Amino acid sequence: MSYPYFSSILKRIVHKHALWLFLAFSTLLHSCSSNNNDNGDYSPKFKAIYDTVTQYQEIKKEPLIGTRYLDSSFKQLRHPFVNDWFRFYSFHFVYERKASHNARKTLLYADSMMLMAKKSITKKQYLVNFAEANFATGDAYFDLLQYSDAYNYYYKGYFIGKNLINNEILAEYTYRMGMILFKQMHYLKAANYFKTSYGQSMAYKNDFRAFYQRQELLGNIGESYKNANMIDSASFYYTMTLNYINSHASRFSNVPNMLEVARGVIYGNQGEIAFITHNYDAAEQLFKKGIAINLQKGHDNHDAQLAEIKLAQLYLEQNKTDQLFDLLKNLRVQLDSLSNGDAEPNWNDLMSKYYTQKKDYARALYYLRTYSSLKDSVIKRTNTLKNVDINQQQANFDKQNQIDSLKDHNKLQLIYIYLTILFSAMAVIIILLVFRNLKRSKQDIIAIKALNDQIKEQNSHLEYALTKLELNNQEKDRILRTVAHDLRNPIGGIASLTSVMTEDDYTDEQKEMLSLIKETSFNSLELINEILEATNIATAKLNKELIDINTLLYNSVELLRFKAAEKNQVINFEPLDNPQELLISREKIWRVISNLISNAIKFSPVNASILVKAVNFENKVHLSVKDHGIGIPDKLKSQVFNMFTEAKRPGTEGEKSFGLGLSICQQIIEKHNGQIWFESDTENGTTFYFSLPK
Repeated sequence: MSYPYFSSILKRIVHKHALWLFLAFSTLLHSCSSNNNDNGDYSPKFKAIYDTVTQYQEIKKEPLIGTRYLDSSFKQLRHPFVNDWFRFYSFHFVYERKASHNARKTLLYADSMMLMAKKSITKKQYLVNFAEANFATGDAYFDLLQYSDAYNYYYKGYFIGKNLINNEILAEYTYRMGMILFKQMHYLKAANYFKTSYGQSMAYKNDFRAFYQRQELLGNIGESYKNANMIDSASFYYTMTLNYINSHASRFSNVPNMLEVARGVIYGNQGEIAFITHNYDAAEQLFKKGIAINLQKGHDNHDAQLAEIKLAQLYLEQNKTDQLFDLLKNLRVQLDSLSNGDAEPNWNDLMSKYYTQKKDYARALYYLRTYSSLKDSVIKRTNTLKNVDINQQQANFDKQNQIDSLKDHNKLQLIYIYLTILFSAMAVIIILLVFRNLKRSKQDIIAIKALNDQIKEQNSHLEYALTKLELNNQEKDRILRTVAHDLRNPIGGIASLTSVMTEDDYTDEQKEMLSLIKETSFNSLELINEILEATNIATAKLNKELIDINTLLYNSVELLRFKAAEKNQVINFEPLDNPQELLISREKIWRVISNLISNAIKFSPVNASILVKAVNFENKVHLSVKDHGIGIPDKLKSQVFNMFTEAKRPGTEGEKSFGLGLSICQQIIEKHNGQIWFESDTENGTTFYFSLPK
C-alpha cells in the first residue's frame, strides 16, 4: 500500500520533523491493511530464498540460475513483506547490472527499489532502504553515462548517512566517490576516499561481504598509488591485502574459490609492480599465477584477461615474439567468448606492435587503426567523466540543499496547520502555531532579502575588481611591449657585432667568449620576439581565410623535416582522408603546428619518431602531435600553458626553452574557438591535441 499524498509532500528528508510525520502516518495507515508481522524485516520464507540466491550470485557465480530460482520461489510467497519486495528488485538490479549489463533494465529495477523504500514500515527500514535505492539509481545512471544524475542520487544517499552519522551508509558513498575519482585519474584523492571507506566499513556486520569489500578497498588503495607512480606505497598495500586475505582464510573456508579469486587479482597487481621495477622474471611468474587462478570457470575471467595483456606487454618488452603471439592468439579466443572493453584496445595495440616487429606493415596498420578507433571511444568517455568535478558537485548540492531547506520551511508550516485542523480540540494551540509560523516566515523573508543584498554588494565589488584587473593587465602588456621593443635593437646590434668579430683573428679564449655573447644575444632576441608575440595575440585581429588543413599540415611538416633530421628523427604524417577547408588564420595556426612539432623534436631523443595526425569529426577537426620523448612529470602538468611557466626544461640535446610557446598556442587556439590539451607520462612521451571548428 502506498501513500502518494504524503510521499509527494514529504519526499525530501532534509527536515527531521517532516520525516517523523511521514513515518508516523505511513505506519498508522499501513497497520490497518498490511500483514501485522511485517515489522521491517524479511518474512521467514523469504530468508531461505535470500540465502539461496546469495549463494548463486556471490559464491557459485551462477547469477542466471539464481535469478530464475528467485522468480519461481517468489511466486510461492502469499504475503511478501516490504523488505521482501525491496530485496527481490535488488537481486534483479544486481543481475542486470553485473551479469546482463542491461543499463536500461538496471534503471527500471532501481526505480522499483525506490518505490518500495517509500513504502517502508519503520524509520530505520525507510532510511536504510532509501539510501540503498539512491545508490542503486546513481549506479544505473552512471552506467548510462548520465553523470550529473548519478552524482545527484549518490548525494541523496550520502546525505542520509551524514545526518545520521551512519558509517555503514557513508562507506558505500565514499567507495563510489573513490571509484569515480580513480576513473578521472585523480589517483591520490581516490586513495584517500578508499581509506575513508575502509575505516567506515568497520560499521558493517562482520560477515563475508564486509571482509570481501575491505580486501577490495585495500587493493584499490594500492592500485591508486601505483597509477600515481608511488610504487613503494602500492607494493605495501598489495602485500597488506594479501596478508588480510590469508589471515581470514580460516573464517571463510567454506568459500575457498572466492579467496583464490581475490588472491589472483593481487598476484596480477604485484606482477605489474615487478614489471615496472624491471624484475621481469618475478613479474612473469606472478602474472601466470594470477592468470591460472582467474581464468578458471566461475572466477574473475575479466581480471585474468587484463593480466594476460600485462604479460603480453612483458613479452613484447623482452622481445619474446613467439610467446607473445601464442598468448595473444589464445586471448583472442577468450575475448570472442567473453568481451572485455578494457582489454580489447590493448590487444589490438599489441598485435600491431607484433606485426610491426615482423615487418608485416599491412596487418600492423589494420590492428593499429582498430586500436585507435577503440581508444578514441574510451578517451571520449573518459573525457566526459573528467569534465565533472565531483567535489564541486557535492558543494553545489550542499548549497542547493540549504536553499531547499528554506523553501521546505513554508511547506512545513502547511503540515502544522493541517494537523491542527485534524485535532480541532486543540484550538488554542492552533492559534499559537499560526502566529509563530507567520513570524518565522517574515524572519525568513528578511534573512533572504539580507542575503540577496549581500550578494549584490559582493557582485558590485567583484565587477570593480575585474575592471581594475583588466586595466592593469593592459598596462602590463603595454610595458612589456615597450621594454621588449626598446631592447630588441641594441641586443640585435650586439648579436650582429659579435657575428662580425668572430671572423677576425682572436685567441681561442676570446673567440669562445665572443661565441658565448653571440649565442646569448640570439637567445635574448628569440625571447623578446616570444614576448612581443604573446602580448600582441590578445589584442591583434585575426585575418581568417579558408585554408585546406591538409596542405597547411603538410607544408609545416616538410619545413621541419630538416630540423628533425639533425637529430636523426622521422616525422610521420597522417592527413585527413578527404580535404577539409577551415576558416582560420594561416599564419597563427601554422605557428601552433610548428611550435608543437618543434617541441616534439626538442624533447625527443635521437632516432625517435614523431606522428602528426588529423582526424575528422562532425563539427570539428582534431589535430595531434605525438612524440616518444621525455614526457611531462605530473608536478609540471598544471603549469604547461602558463606564460613564463616554471615548467620549461632544456631539450634532449640541451636546446633552449623559454616557456612561452605553449601559452601562445593556447591563446591562438582559443581565439579560433577551439581547444588544446595534452596527454603525457615520462615513459611513453607526450601527445598534444587541438581542435578547430568547421
